Amino acid sequence: MSPAPVVKPLLATVLGERQERPPVWIMRQAGRYLPEYRAIREKVGSFLELCYSPDLATEVTLQPLRRFDLDAAILFSDILVIPDALCQTVSFETGEGPRLEPLHPDGLGRLRPDGFLDHLAPVLETVSRIRSAIAPDKTLIGFCGSPWTVATT
Repeated sequence: MSPAPVVKPLLATVLGERQERPPVWIMRQAGRYLPEYRAIREKVGSFLELCYSPDLATEVTLQPLRRFDLDAAILFSDILVIPDALCQTVSFETGEGPRLEPLHPDGLGRLRPDGFLDHLAPVLETVSRIRSAIAPDKTLIGFCGSPWTVATT
């Protein structure tokens, strides 16, 4: 006899199954207000460095789950790791947010897909580590930006 399948409240809700209570998670930005996140952020040189560090990105992803009984973790990363991996200039300015080198149609040839997955390997490692670290009934949420969002950030 096989064990009963693990119910993930968030995924069950997305599939239309009614739950005893609504699933709960904290958007990754909310974790930025945790003192333990801020302590790590002070030690890291740049926001992208944090995104590309499997140890640190895993840690800050798991911090809200340690404080609260949440149904999901949200991968700590950023949609701009994609243009960064394509060799477009990306930076994060304190107090202003992300800056992306303008890309015009005639400049598409500057993008370099060679090595794209190698560049993103640390993010993929983070996903693997988080998935292994969270309980089977918890959902790991990733996110992405549409091509329009990424192109106009």
